[in-house]
Amino acid sequence: MGQWFGGRPAWAEIDLEAIAANVAALQRHLSGPTQLMAVVKANAYGHGAEMVARTALESGATWLGVNTVDEGVQLRRAGLTAPILVLGHCPPQEAAKVVANHLTPTVTTLETALALASDSAERGLATPVHLKVDTGMGRYGLLPEEVVAFARRVAALPSLRLEGLWTHFATADEADKSFTWQQFRVYQAVVRRLEEDGLVFPLRHVANSAATIDLPETHLDLVRCGLSIYGLYPSPQTSRTVPLRPALALKAHLARVCRLPAGASVGYGRTWVAPRPSVIALVPLGYADGYRRALSNRGVALVRGQRVPVIGRVSMDQLTVDVSSVPDVRSDDEVVLIGRQGEAEIAADEVADMLGTINYEVTTAIAARLPRVYWRGGEVVRVQTLLE
Repeated sequence: MGQWFGGRPAWAEIDLEAIAANVAALQRHLSGPTQLMAVVKANAYGHGAEMVARTALESGATWLGVNTVDEGVQLRRAGLTAPILVLGHCPPQEAAKVVANHLTPTVTTLETALALASDSAERGLATPVHLKVDTGMGRYGLLPEEVVAFARRVAALPSLRLEGLWTHFATADEADKSFTWQQFRVYQAVVRRLEEDGLVFPLRHVANSAATIDLPETHLDLVRCGLSIYGLYPSPQTSRTVPLRPALALKAHLARVCRLPAGASVGYGRTWVAPRPSVIALVPLGYADGYRRALSNRGVALVRGQRVPVIGRVSMDQLTVDVSSVPDVRSDDEVVLIGRQGEAEIAADEVADMLGTINYEVTTAIAARLPRVYWRGGEVVRVQTLLE
């Protein structure tokens, strides 16, 4: 009988020691007194926000980053007290929740600023806010020529406190850094104009994981590290000067092993037909768990340390692998879809390449209904299931 963690015989395994080591490695790489923000949006890129956040803070991170207000509230309800920056759009309707939970919002509209000021005044608080300047990403933020006038308006609200000014790089993970340097120059020019107007921001931050690794000149007061704390590099072009360890594995126990005759088909649409008598194993995990349907007849898995092909269509809740080449396979054997087994490994980057996408999408797609099993020091320290 394989090890049972509760919930179901499929799970995502998270190595908290790897998270801690990655945070420590990034910190050693930082310039001077620069602080590190652990970005734990999207359920910590699929790794589980609460446990990753705790581990990152214990390992030296001083800030947490989320995309939505509710993600920040979730961390507050878990008892985390570190500063939490909401990186995404904060509509005025969320102001009361922001203030009540002591979150730090990114503010780019006067409507949101006024709502935050009103709720902060009612509670007798001075809420810190960050402004985002769009230096070339073309998505969210104030245009460079809008920043000074907007900052003046916010600074005039006594219950708000200007704390941070940030931007986001569009191409820092590419070999050609010229556009990144252009964005950085635009940002610095905005900072100078603000300072000439008497507006000084204690926290200036521009560096994502790629810039943190490759461009130490951009570290400033704070860096925002997301993908890298999970042990993954933003792109093949990002240098490997900071050693990172992948923290996530995707595993299951085989639910059934059976022999099929030549000519038998597997799965919806009969897209795989046995060319010979074959041994087929059922994996109780599917596209509703984040293992994409596009991996049908393309994906690979590890069983008893050997690579085996995913055959037939990946279904919502299960998939099948051909284990004909692996001796003595039995129901309840461990199967690995991402991660290591013995000397063999399937990296998230490999899965991303099969899908024609990026490693970010592979890990963030792992659904909440899969239990998260957290390891530290060779022992399971927590199991988080759908019912927890």
